[in-house]
Amino acid sequence: MSESLFASCWFFWFMPQCYPYYWALFESISPYAFATIGTALAIGVSVLGAAWGIFITGSSLVGAAIKAPRIQSKNLISVIFCEAVAIYGVIMAIIMQTKIADAADVAPSAYAGYGLFATGLTVGFANLFCGLCVGVTGSACALSDAQNPALFVKILIVEIFGSALGLFGVIIGIIMAGKCSFV
Repeated sequence: MSESLFASCWFFWFMPQCYPYYWALFESISPYAFATIGTALAIGVSVLGAAWGIFITGSSLVGAAIKAPRIQSKNLISVIFCEAVAIYGVIMAIIMQTKIADAADVAPSAYAGYGLFATGLTVGFANLFCGLCVGVTGSACALSDAQNPALFVKILIVEIFGSALGLFGVIIGIIMAGKCSFV
């Protein structure tokens, strides 16, 4: 391709004459790179979701504990639920990394590379939204427990259902990663 086409495709990426250029660029990236980026996304975005949930829950927990100090230890379960989201990402990253490590001497498979990339995106974003869900629910649990202790168990059940979103993401990720093989 000519240099002017590259310059025009860089700024006007939506033009139809640029599509072959981007397809060639997409094909030139190693499937191992896509698989490794997927692994990094699985753990990175999951940890981001856990951190965001801990931030939301922790700030509400500290604020509500000023009015009712008895809730400090009881509502730490919400922080533990948020931390489990990061552990889900670590588990999936280990599973995905074993798929990459087994194929050190094999010709790269585009299907496996793109599949592990999609697995990382799926698990990462499922755990990001799970962390947000658990964080917001944990915040509501801490604030309502400070007002009325009878509400703690009721809201904790809702928080457990929110935490199941991350498990669903991990299950889907295991199914997706199971279909990917570089050998």
